[in-house]
Amino acid sequence: MEFGSIASGSSGNCIFASSDNSSVLIDTGISCKRIVEGLKLYNHKMEDLSGILITHEHSDHIAGLGVICRKYHIPVYATAATIRQIRRYSPLGKVDDALFRVIEPDRPFHINDLKVEAFRISHDAADPVAYRVESGNKAVAVATDMGCYSQYQVDHLQDLDAVLVESNHDENMLEVGPYPYPLKRRIMGEKGHLSNSAAGMLLCDILNDHMKTAYLGHLSKQNNYAALAYATVTSEITLNEDCPYREGDIPILVASRDMPMELLEL
Repeated sequence: MEFGSIASGSSGNCIFASSDNSSVLIDTGISCKRIVEGLKLYNHKMEDLSGILITHEHSDHIAGLGVICRKYHIPVYATAATIRQIRRYSPLGKVDDALFRVIEPDRPFHINDLKVEAFRISHDAADPVAYRVESGNKAVAVATDMGCYSQYQVDHLQDLDAVLVESNHDENMLEVGPYPYPLKRRIMGEKGHLSNSAAGMLLCDILNDHMKTAYLGHLSKQNNYAALAYATVTSEITLNEDCPYREGDIPILVASRDMPMELLEL
């Protein structure tokens, strides 16, 4: 199985996962051109994709979807409420309705040999989900855009070989930054985004001995930076007495907003 972040940040998200026979994108929040270039670095092509999994309808997750659908006719998987909102997104343009596939949280489905499970997350969107993707005995997941998490999300993130979790903002940077007060409240609210500290606490609950890499993603451009996200998350892990892991035990990388990360072979 392969796993790679083509882009992850508050300005655009696109993650790649594949088995020997199938490959999918999780979100298409950057341009079609950038996705094509990212796939080329991974020795893959758009024409080989088996599907696109959409987490929710915000533009940083679907900005490239219209062009991709019109050019490559790849099936798009999302919840019914998310699909309704995507169709109302005017920059999307005309998309063939036949490409949309309705999925339901907690009801696993298959895309060829990939087993996919969507599970609900807390965010200010119509019906947002995170995704777990499995092939054989390997499993990866992408869980971003969560204002909070519970045991429900933790249970869906167990026994992973790789994961990308949200580490959106530093709480102090956000509080003293230039955002208007209502936006700050939204980001820090239960339907907003996970802070660096919360990301560290979440990883304490899901790290395991066979996890090859954990990625920190969806960083805010204004309220975070890579070194701070890494330092805060690893500190949370190391200082948590209930967590058996310490900094360096399992690789933790900060996903780039602008450049594809090296493709992880599982």
